[in-house]
Amino acid sequence: MASELGLPPPAKGPPATPTTIAAISYDLLCEIFLLLPSLPSLVRAALACRTFLNAVRSSPAFRRRFRALHPPQLLGFFGEPRRAPVPPFVPLRSRSDPDLAAAVRGSDFFLTRLPEDSGDSTLGWKLQSFHGGYVVLVKDATHQIAAYNPVTQALHLLPRPPEEILFSDSLEAHIVFSEEDQRVFRVVCVQHQSTRLRAPACVAVFSTATREWQVFPWVETSPPPPPPPPPRDFIKFYPGTQLNGFVYWKHTSRPYVLVLNTATVQFSRLDLPPFLGQISSTRFRLGQTKDGMLCMVAIDLSDAERGTLHVWFWTADDDGVEKWVLGDTFLLTTFVDATKDDPTVHIEAVIDGFVYLSTKYDEHTDEHTESLLSLCLETAKLNKLFGDSTYVSPAHPYIMAWPPSLVCHKEDSQTMVTGESVADAAPVGTKETSSVHASASPSYKFD
Repeated sequence: MASELGLPPPAKGPPATPTTIAAISYDLLCEIFLLLPSLPSLVRAALACRTFLNAVRSSPAFRRRFRALHPPQLLGFFGEPRRAPVPPFVPLRSRSDPDLAAAVRGSDFFLTRLPEDSGDSTLGWKLQSFHGGYVVLVKDATHQIAAYNPVTQALHLLPRPPEEILFSDSLEAHIVFSEEDQRVFRVVCVQHQSTRLRAPACVAVFSTATREWQVFPWVETSPPPPPPPPPRDFIKFYPGTQLNGFVYWKHTSRPYVLVLNTATVQFSRLDLPPFLGQISSTRFRLGQTKDGMLCMVAIDLSDAERGTLHVWFWTADDDGVEKWVLGDTFLLTTFVDATKDDPTVHIEAVIDGFVYLSTKYDEHTDEHTESLLSLCLETAKLNKLFGDSTYVSPAHPYIMAWPPSLVCHKEDSQTMVTGESVADAAPVGTKETSSVHASASPSYKFD
């Protein structure tokens, strides 16, 4: 119409400025990343470009929110056979999550970076503990300790522990990370002695900062025995459980838990309900809720026809006194098929609000079948992880830790802002080459 009237065409406005990924704020990117289905998916997305990586690394609050919205990232289970050079691993298969499958494929769950044992093949590496994505193992023949992250393939080989704590097979090793920097850690080794009336324990600590062992004096950890002491009540503890900077050992026949504060290297005791005194390790586990609260799960078989699973929480009452408070109770028929012969339920682990249970049928025959379940303490949702005959108890869940490459340390802040390098962030499904850390000299420090 304007051309027909002889008027000039309307002037065109300036071209729109193209929107780039750099124009999206870190806060908005983090909101988008919260919608991703799993931790491996977040790792893959964060490593797509420096902007994505900086957004994730810049916000500790985002890490807390992501963990709160997503369950622990289970990648599979390590077995514990009697004779094997390295513990076998059974991966969790998920066709619905290709990033999870890529994380499993790209990890070294065969533990190939561990030094080989040139002697007896039955004297291999024995599982000790799991924490922060690391598997801690001890070599049977030499007592050498290795801390290995199968996902990042970071391997730390420690010098042989001091002779003071190597006199029996009850040595335990637990890895403790610095709150400020996961690249700095300590390995706490604990040795228990077992006698009828006493339970002394010794602690040795190896620090990556000093590359030395520090041995602490032997201390008595047992309360006075009730009079008269049982004739064969030898003091003994089940393997320890590490939670929030503490290690807990359940006594095999008395209703208490021995507690080690790994920061102060001080022992204390935590009483249990009396009927938990002689409960076996397969029917009792300590763990923590989704919010980090200490909890315990136990199987009560006092009623043979209606066995139950109880959940307690360590919390304060109305007077501010901390004690065990009974939470949920589940019938064992919730987890087993009552139509099958000789069903049993074992508690494998309690991790971040999830109870991992193994079920078994016809245990005393050569044709028994086993499966693995997870129970969410928050929602009471039951999930079958492995079908019959594909899982063998006992085994240890391997939980993928938050990758160090997605955490900004103080010395990394300048790199994050300028985007100079993301070399430490290996994509999911690829191998990260890490140097093997070992002590330059086997010098020990005794205090």
